[in-house]
Amino acid sequence: MSDQKHATAYWKENLKYLLILLSIWFSVSYGAGILFKDALNEIKIGGFPLGFWFAQQGSIYVFVILIFVYVRLMNKLDKKYGFDE
Repeated sequence: MSDQKHATAYWKENLKYLLILLSIWFSVSYGAGILFKDALNEIKIGGFPLGFWFAQQGSIYVFVILIFVYVRLMNKLDKKYGFDE
C-alpha cells in the first residue's frame, strides 16, 4: 500500500471514530439533558431528577469517558497502521 493510501485510510478511520463518539456525546447531552428531560425527571438520583442530573453533570461524565475510549481506539489504530512509537 502506498504511503498516501495508507495515510488516507488511517484518517478516514479516525474521522469515523470521531463522528461516532461526538454523536454519542451529542445524544447524551442534548437528548438526555433537553429532549427527554421530562421523562427522565421521573427518576431520582440523590434526590435530584435524572434529567437535571444529565444536564448538569451526566454529559460531562460521558464526555470524559469518551475521551478515554478515544485514546484507546487511537492507540489500536496507531498500532494497526504502524504509527505507534
